[in-house]
Amino acid sequence: MGLYAKFFKRVFDFLFSLLAIIILLPLLVILLFVLLIANKSSPFFFQQRPGRDEKIFWLVKFKSMTGATDAGGNLLPDNERITAAGRFIRKNSLDELPQLLNVLKGDMSIVGPRPLLIKYLPLYSKYQRKRHNVRPGITGWAQVNGRNSISWQEKFKLDVYYVENVRFALDIKIILLTIKKVIKKENISQSAERPMLPFKGNTDYA
Repeated sequence: MGLYAKFFKRVFDFLFSLLAIIILLPLLVILLFVLLIANKSSPFFFQQRPGRDEKIFWLVKFKSMTGATDAGGNLLPDNERITAAGRFIRKNSLDELPQLLNVLKGDMSIVGPRPLLIKYLPLYSKYQRKRHNVRPGITGWAQVNGRNSISWQEKFKLDVYYVENVRFALDIKIILLTIKKVIKKENISQSAERPMLPFKGNTDYA
């Protein structure tokens, strides 16, 4: 990896996330109170995810669903638990904003492979595991190249391409493409109506 990936990327992430939090603070406060009312509980969703070198960290997002359960105490389907406010923040990718705190803390980067579920770790091939050689990102090369409309194999190819080609120009390109897609609402985030299919492992790569 070059000097940018080893040093300057972290500096860029820290300054970018700090500035973004300061600029977006009024919006973040408004969303916090709206979701607090809509969810009738915490406006935040926490989940453990694997980060760089597969180190586990707590990812934070705005919570878009209630904890409603059926008579047996089981959670209702996602599309029955998502609130109107939750649907709005997902549609506009606002649920990802609290991850700026993860970036500020150093668990994540602005740009990198998206942090997936811990349960997928034993399923990765040696090739796919390369995605954990860098910090996971709020957005990434796979996110601006199809995300839910491409296969898991294609996602991993894009993730590994990024890991092997980390550079400032590519990060800026991905950030600009992300902003463009968010504005145009082009499949940046998964939705309750169109969730990402689970990864079941494969043997495509050694």
